[in-house]
Amino acid sequence: MIDQLVKAPPIGEAREQELLKKAHSFIYFHSPDQDLAAHFFFPPGHEPKSAAAPVILFLHGGMWDLSMATQFVPHALHFAARGAVCMCIEYRVGGQDSLHTPVDSLEDAAMAIVFLRKNAAILGIDPERIVLGGSGSGAHLALCCATLPEIGNEPGKNFQPSALFLFSPLVNTTRKGVGGEKFTSDEEAKRYSPSEYLPQPGLPPCMLYHGRSDRLIPVELVVKFAKRYAKKKNRCELMEFKGAGHTFFNYNSHQQNYEVTLRSVDAFLVSLGILAPDPLTNEL
Repeated sequence: MIDQLVKAPPIGEAREQELLKKAHSFIYFHSPDQDLAAHFFFPPGHEPKSAAAPVILFLHGGMWDLSMATQFVPHALHFAARGAVCMCIEYRVGGQDSLHTPVDSLEDAAMAIVFLRKNAAILGIDPERIVLGGSGSGAHLALCCATLPEIGNEPGKNFQPSALFLFSPLVNTTRKGVGGEKFTSDEEAKRYSPSEYLPQPGLPPCMLYHGRSDRLIPVELVVKFAKRYAKKKNRCELMEFKGAGHTFFNYNSHQQNYEVTLRSVDAFLVSLGILAPDPLTNEL
């Protein structure tokens, strides 16, 4: 059945191709100006016809300017081995020669969720167990899916995940936050700032990780955000890392922090019943 999906060509340099050698890559969205690829990692022995696995959609960082679809491949390989279907996507970004804005990036993230729900039977996933993971601006996209009342012309609830785990999250794009200059106006930046929609009830469980020495996104913004998210009986936990900068959690940045955050996310998803307990978790 999975052969029904449109395959995507290899991307990038040799390093990216090496990281994606275990991935199954498909086009998930025909955007107005380019086809966008999703790179899937399936659990061992995954049989789509009979499976209904949880799925984790990873949204890379880069301040909506850099394309880094392979950022979370190490995480994807871990969670695929734990029984989840993992999806690392390319999405439209800005940059020197592009007019794309974070709103375009958000549309792509939303369309990735649409793709998952539309093709749940083909992929062998449970559309009611979609988890979003992300960092920086990718975390912003994930939080928009969780908090905004509307994305495009669709109710925001259509894109709300079952849970989120986010690293160095960009939570506030207003003038009091970070990244507002990437939008077309202050009003647009405020409209797409997750911080503007808190508190509200019924939000998905959320796990946040942030370095206390992050020079790009001050930890104070995230502390305030976490407290407001947790109101109205929502679950939101924040793990702070002393002396850590913006990229502290990446596989190739700090091995100990990578392992600590990976183990924490695993336990978080187990606590929600999304993953089964791992008998080898203490050996991570």
